Amino acid sequence: MSRIGLGCILIALAPILGACATITRGTTTKFVVESTPAGAKVKTSTGFTCPTTPCTFRMQRKDAFEVTVSKEGFASSVTKVQSRAAGSGAAGMAGNILLGGIIGMGVDATSGAMNDLTPNPLHVDLIPNEPATAPAQTQDPAKEALQ
Repeated sequence: MSRIGLGCILIALAPILGACATITRGTTTKFVVESTPAGAKVKTSTGFTCPTTPCTFRMQRKDAFEVTVSKEGFASSVTKVQSRAAGSGAAGMAGNILLGGIIGMGVDATSGAMNDLTPNPLHVDLIPNEPATAPAQTQDPAKEALQ
């Protein structure tokens, strides 16, 4: 096959093979939240909730968000989850350079397919609340005089 014929085939296949990371990794991922102690409530800034840890959500790879973990008797914990380029996402981008071209790179970049959520899994060690102390009792000097 001539170079021109091979070039024509690659150009014809480019739209099909474009967005390699979107095809191979998808735009969502499992996001796991664990806590010590287990059984804490989880709420994300994107509106997802879970009644007790451990739990798993299906989250968009492209969006950063916050996770609040709370349990009665413990201080709540808020963690920022980042969306960052992943090693396997970079491999998808390399596939775009070879086969998918600029269109594939644009699709992968905007869909977040080349990103991972960090940290994932998210593990939170909850800190017990301090026990409430009773206020120190002071004597009223007027009462003491009457006694």
